Amino acid sequence: MDFNVMKSKYYDTADLTVPHNYYPRPQLRRDSFLCLNGSWDFCQCKEGETPTFGERILVPFCVESLLSGITRSVEKGDILHYRRSFTLPEGFRKERVILHFGAVDQICRVYLGDRLVGENFGGYLPFSIDITEALTDGENILRLEVKDDLDQRYPYGKQSKKRGGIWYTPTSGIWQTVWLESLPESFVEGLVMSPDTEGVDIRVTGGVGHKKITLTESGEVFEFDSDTVRITPASVRLWSPEDPYLYYFTLECGEDRIESYFALRTVDVRCIDGKERICLNGAPYIFNGMLDQGYYSDGLYTPPDIRGFVDDIRLTKSLGFNMLRKHIKVEPMIFYHLCDVEGIAVFQDMVNNGVYRFFHDSALPTIALSLQRIGDKRYNRDPEGRRIFEDCMYRTAEHLHNCPSVVYYTIFNEGWGQFCADEMYEKLKARGTGRILDSTSGWFRKRLSDVDSRHIYWRPLKFKRPTGKAQVMSEYGGYSYRVSGHLFCEANFGYKSFEGPEALEDAVVKLLEEQVLPLAEAGVGAFVYTQLSDVEEETNGVVTYDRQVVKVGTDRIRAANERIIAAARKVKN
Repeated sequence: MDFNVMKSKYYDTADLTVPHNYYPRPQLRRDSFLCLNGSWDFCQCKEGETPTFGERILVPFCVESLLSGITRSVEKGDILHYRRSFTLPEGFRKERVILHFGAVDQICRVYLGDRLVGENFGGYLPFSIDITEALTDGENILRLEVKDDLDQRYPYGKQSKKRGGIWYTPTSGIWQTVWLESLPESFVEGLVMSPDTEGVDIRVTGGVGHKKITLTESGEVFEFDSDTVRITPASVRLWSPEDPYLYYFTLECGEDRIESYFALRTVDVRCIDGKERICLNGAPYIFNGMLDQGYYSDGLYTPPDIRGFVDDIRLTKSLGFNMLRKHIKVEPMIFYHLCDVEGIAVFQDMVNNGVYRFFHDSALPTIALSLQRIGDKRYNRDPEGRRIFEDCMYRTAEHLHNCPSVVYYTIFNEGWGQFCADEMYEKLKARGTGRILDSTSGWFRKRLSDVDSRHIYWRPLKFKRPTGKAQVMSEYGGYSYRVSGHLFCEANFGYKSFEGPEALEDAVVKLLEEQVLPLAEAGVGAFVYTQLSDVEEETNGVVTYDRQVVKVGTDRIRAANERIIAAARKVKN
């Protein structure tokens, strides 16, 4: 695989000594944090070979990225060996020491010294290991063995060994923060927060005995001895993109103390004036956003520092959008925290596994042969692959459950890895996610879904043969403008091309005003414009892949988007 490297706007000013050195779990924050990001020993060799550590890799950047310092492909049968030492600072250690990984792609074995302390499978979700019993006084040697054959039984998103078009350079190895925390013997393992418009039900997992929650701003105190409590603030203020209010609080349980937050909000589909409508906090609402694939030119899945996330979110807001569709990727928790704080709703995709079939999954639907009458029970038939997808679907929903910005889950996108969509909908719905569920985004619609979700690029935006469900235009646009000096390669992918920023801006505004706005006024509840940023060959972003150039002005697009969002208040019945 050839590697075209592009420095992003953050490359020269990012702290690359200990990258992403901030507390990575904002809703379960303690005073104990030791970041292990930075320079590690590295070796890439074949399975069964003895590693010879002769290189250095910058964690948490994947092997293929420019920022990693390695910047090469990972072949089938390769093992990635990571090694670093650490010494716990004086006063750090309490009773238990936990080692945390944000994400490691794809199969990982973790050693402390010569002792195997844990394993993990799948590349998108965090995992933790209690290493207390394996620790030694003084210096400890942490080692990882990682295998990433892009095994399609596991979620892999847009990664491809043969990148091109809508498929991108793979992400192998560590790509999120590695860190330590120390805890008392009895500690809170997690919180499950389920809000409505009056209060929030909080379930505490782990920890024993008396518990005390104190709301930071008001000082209200809620004490309880069970695992659950109902918090009803004296002053109710609902979360929305227009007013992203968060209730910060502390939880005390024995010797454990946690800082966290919740928001009060509901999102659902309701029948209003005879039409199924997407509602936020009980009222019709239009989520109007962009597709966000979360790729950065020098870090791939990981921006050089937190500014990559912040600037993407604020650019989205400046253009008048109120939502990002997080496409086929689960981000570090800090991304969702920033969306909670800044007021950007998130439509979250589950990450696909299984085999992509161009003719079936893309070509036929493009010529309007959706095959929706053909059952999907005979696709993605590998039992182990199905089990892994289902498990990761549940774990993703559990992982993001407390994030108020996450309002919508897409189970299958465009048939990629799709199987038994109705059954997957029923199973996830039974988990009580408190989110809108889109079973089949794009096409291959089945019987069960909260929404009728369409992708339209090659024809005017309209819903043929409405299904009676709440309507979502979950992908459209894809307008391309190639900015000289900010291109990944000569190859190009986009759905309609323009020669300059003025032409692109005019076309986007025309699309919003003449096609999207009438659909919003007719009751369509959500829109996703493709896309936020260029990604490799794709040049259909509103900002270049290196984040150096915003291709459009903000004023006219923001004005059009504000009219679209306001249309929720004047639906044509």
